[in-house]
Amino acid sequence: MARKPSTTPRKNASQERSRATVDALVEATARILVKEGFEKASTNRIAEIADVSVGSLYQYFPSKEALVAAVIDRHNDAIMNVVRAAFAEVADLPIEMAVHRLVTVAIEAHHIDPNLHRVLAEQIPRSGHLAEVEAYSHEIHALVRTYLERHRKEMRKIDPALAAFMCVSAIEAIAHNTVLNGEMLSEKMVKVLVEETTRMVVGYLR
Repeated sequence: MARKPSTTPRKNASQERSRATVDALVEATARILVKEGFEKASTNRIAEIADVSVGSLYQYFPSKEALVAAVIDRHNDAIMNVVRAAFAEVADLPIEMAVHRLVTVAIEAHHIDPNLHRVLAEQIPRSGHLAEVEAYSHEIHALVRTYLERHRKEMRKIDPALAAFMCVSAIEAIAHNTVLNGEMLSEKMVKVLVEETTRMVVGYLR
């Protein structure tokens, strides 16, 4: 059986120069994934694009899978920063207003570097980084559940955990598909999707 490549960085970049090297490697990996695909994202190619020696690359990352994992983490962190801010914003809003805002933000967050998002959706299983991605998903479910528990009086009788699962699944699927079909969707159509998704989710909750 082939040995599974390590996706854990060898060491953390603590100094400014080291952080610059890591940033260059991660950014180069992202560019190659988008333009050339996973198969061509060799460590030699990544080092070349980053203008970093292969030896320096291996000081920080044991494999190209570890670099892809770092790209995934950075991309998901950018998304989650937007999502967390949105939940803080809607905490006290009534359900219909909150859902509308959260659907809008979900679509906006999925369009942070949409080309990279499409590629990562395909590459995550190969990178062996599913556990970390699931952690982000668990956090989103927890945020939705916390909101719903605070607004029980606006909802029909339904378990908040189940409601959170249903809402996140529906909104995530629609937001993700707007990325996959981005070239086919006009700005007007996206606005319609936000309205229709809001109507669907609010109708389910009430």
